[in-house]
Amino acid sequence: MMESLRERISNAQHEIWAHWMNYLFSVCQENPDGTFLIPADKAERWHAQMATSYSDLTESEKDSDREQAEKIIAILYG
Repeated sequence: MMESLRERISNAQHEIWAHWMNYLFSVCQENPDGTFLIPADKAERWHAQMATSYSDLTESEKDSDREQAEKIIAILYG
């Protein structure tokens, strides 16, 4: 049971990460050498969010985190 739960949560975490990486690469500029450039406005925003505790995020930012949390809750209670 716990092994199965761990694997289901691990799968969800991977999907959450893959979703984020898809978004990240979609907003970046790909350079001819295969590197990517994060736009300054995105980098500034994400740095600010990283330095902000969850309780101090805007409701919109919290909603994004809540959406991801729902995926784990669905595994645990769904």
